[in-house]
Amino acid sequence: MDRLEEIFGIKIDNPSFFKKALTHPSYTKEKELPYVENYERLEFLGDAVLKLVTSDILYNLFPDYTEGDLSKIRSIVVSDSTLSKIAHDIKLCDLIIVGHHEAKQGVANIESVCACTFEAVLGAYYLDGKLQDVIPFLRKVLTPFMHEVDKNFEKFNAKALLQEYTQSLTKETPVYTLVKEDGPAHKKTFEIEVSYQGKFVASGVGKTKKEAEQHAAYEACKIFGVVK
Repeated sequence: MDRLEEIFGIKIDNPSFFKKALTHPSYTKEKELPYVENYERLEFLGDAVLKLVTSDILYNLFPDYTEGDLSKIRSIVVSDSTLSKIAHDIKLCDLIIVGHHEAKQGVANIESVCACTFEAVLGAYYLDGKLQDVIPFLRKVLTPFMHEVDKNFEKFNAKALLQEYTQSLTKETPVYTLVKEDGPAHKKTFEIEVSYQGKFVASGVGKTKKEAEQHAAYEACKIFGVVK
């Protein structure tokens, strides 16, 4: 709890909320604890907190943007990829409690697990009555990503751009195929190929299938001239 307070800079009054927020389902299953003792319910709550605060920050950060523009940026900022990067940067992933077997597999470093834990901690702070204290923290860690996404949106949402382009030509959409998967469970890399009308267009590599698809789509967008 002391480490968590250092990371977020927010005092904890009810540690029980935060113990749940840091507990992976594998641990409660291993110890035969009630389902509600892991982070999944708090992650549901924290997801809502994150979207509310992120929407508020974006609304004030970009006063001239339309609802559609703000929604596009928000979808990337609250994605597992972004949240996992933040969780790793602040060393939150080091505090995740997992089952013995999952600990050996490095589950605490998996993108989705880190993202879920981050959201669960936000849910815990909300229940702890600290919503107003969480806002400055989220503004600090999220604003740089918001500016980056705004300036380089096509790199973050290349799949949508590629699909819009191909559908403007024909009714066919790009097809993504996993062609290679390397590394241990906690540190995998994926290679994805994207094809259109049955023909190979480009490939991309990433730490997750989604990330590899985005990279492949971005390369395809460059080939088609959708982005420079």
